[in-house]
Amino acid sequence: MDQNLKLKEKVAYGFGDFASSMFWKLFSVYLLFYYTDIFGISAAVVGTMFLVTRIWDTALDPIIGILADRTETRWGKFRPYLLWVAIPFGIIGVLTFTAPDLGMGGKLVYAYVTYTLMMMIYSLINVPYASLMGVMTLN
Repeated sequence: MDQNLKLKEKVAYGFGDFASSMFWKLFSVYLLFYYTDIFGISAAVVGTMFLVTRIWDTALDPIIGILADRTETRWGKFRPYLLWVAIPFGIIGVLTFTAPDLGMGGKLVYAYVTYTLMMMIYSLINVPYASLMGVMTLN
């Protein structure tokens, strides 16, 4: 294993993390507005949904980290998650911001399912990506 990463590798890794961060920022800045003003769910219900989902996510992230660390494939430990989860990540991102014509109960179920799946898939791609640098170099 090469001890030092080349500048090109550092920049490429940084751009990948930048893209993931931009996707995350979309959720953290715009999603509350989207759910309340466009989708029509009350702010209290959305806040509760965010809390419940984030509590679940708190338990899920270490599990994904353990799973990724124990993964052994010909592509390495973490790269398979980047390859296999990228397309579902994009699809659920679009579905999260899709507003089907449903009743209030249906909207709530749809929002919970899509937001929870989005956070789970984000963890599936971002935890291994964040761990990738540790196996790229010893420095």
